[in-house]
Amino acid sequence: MELQDALEGRRSVRRYTDYFVTDAEIKEILEAARIAPSWANTQVWEFVVVRDQGRIEKVVSAFSDKNPATKGALAASALIVACAKTCASGCYDGKELTKHKEWFMFDLGMAVQNLCLKACELDLGTVVVGLMDHDHCKQIIGLPDGYEVVAVIPVGRPAAKREAPPRKDLKSFVHCNTFGTAFL
Repeated sequence: MELQDALEGRRSVRRYTDYFVTDAEIKEILEAARIAPSWANTQVWEFVVVRDQGRIEKVVSAFSDKNPATKGALAASALIVACAKTCASGCYDGKELTKHKEWFMFDLGMAVQNLCLKACELDLGTVVVGLMDHDHCKQIIGLPDGYEVVAVIPVGRPAAKREAPPRKDLKSFVHCNTFGTAFL
């Protein structure tokens, strides 16, 4: 699969078949996350792979009642809980240096995007779940202080192919030199 195919073909998948994602596939997905760039090469990400069905149910119990990913997450053979070390990315000597706090979110976002694109290449589906009680999920997986749960990513074989939703035209969000001046 070419990169452009993965970029255009990756979808948020909320329905999975009963295919069991192998440990080798999960390792490939995590290797893709591992090579993502990060602030000063801090590599603040931590991933918890949840395989045990009872533990999957507990993690999913942290999802908001209105979360559309709940049913699919329960059917997935693996959840990957994406976590990050705090006070490292965007910081020196534990002091945050950027206007936008929690720079770990940016670093983890790049790692998660790599993970999702690699899953797509392997004909697997993912969805990044953030609508949840993060602190409850942190307790369920035993995450220590100094780390935060950011998202849960169910992984499985998509039950159906979905068409891409419409995307904005470049000219609607790309500017030249100053905001409001058309680039294209």
